[in-house]
Amino acid sequence: MKRYQTLLFDVDDTLLDFGAAERSALRSLFEEQKVLVTPELEEQYKKINKSLWKSFEEGKIDRNEVVNTRFTLLFNEFGQEVDGVLLEKKYRHYLEEGHQLIEGAFELISTLQQHVELYIVTNGVSKTQDKRLRDSGLYPFFKDIFISEDTGYQKPMKEYFDYVFARISDFSAEKTLIIGDSLSSDIKGGNQAGIDTCWFNPNEKFNVTGIVPTFQIKRLNELYKTLGFVKEEGCPPQHCLTS
Repeated sequence: MKRYQTLLFDVDDTLLDFGAAERSALRSLFEEQKVLVTPELEEQYKKINKSLWKSFEEGKIDRNEVVNTRFTLLFNEFGQEVDGVLLEKKYRHYLEEGHQLIEGAFELISTLQQHVELYIVTNGVSKTQDKRLRDSGLYPFFKDIFISEDTGYQKPMKEYFDYVFARISDFSAEKTLIIGDSLSSDIKGGNQAGIDTCWFNPNEKFNVTGIVPTFQIKRLNELYKTLGFVKEEGCPPQHCLTS
């Protein structure tokens, strides 16, 4: 089994529960605006947001257009004109408070950091991702954090991964694995960059994209086996793994 020395982790819906953070932030924002929160409203927001981020991943629009137009587009659907930039600022404040962990994330990262080098690779807003990672307690376990806003590129662009690789000491593509929930961003990006990939797929979604991961896991603790470790129960993190 191949032994990896460098692990690249996505953040949202891989280590942190973005769905929970998003729901809480949207409800707080809409309540502040005295807008009735309905499933239809939330679903329409997610549809618009997903479409904008997809365009961002494809390099068609920049990050500012994503975040500063999504609420304008949303409220236009319901016949209302709003200040999209102002609503984004308010939403961002609420979203920054969301740092709910995916089940098993803290134990996994705190254990693995004793054995391999860990890095964050995420698309998003730097201030928001930084605060959420710090508040979750995960931040200290990573050697570096690479956020698309800071790099000037985004996953799955090869330029993004070139930027990351150039800043990892003694980088070896053969000994690097990326772990993430997005086929179009994490797995496609890893494939294009020439590194192995692990698709975190907790809901067992069907892959109809043609994008093929090296590995697939349903729960984070399955990553130990993927990495060739045996986890022993009831011991301190630094002594929990054996080859």
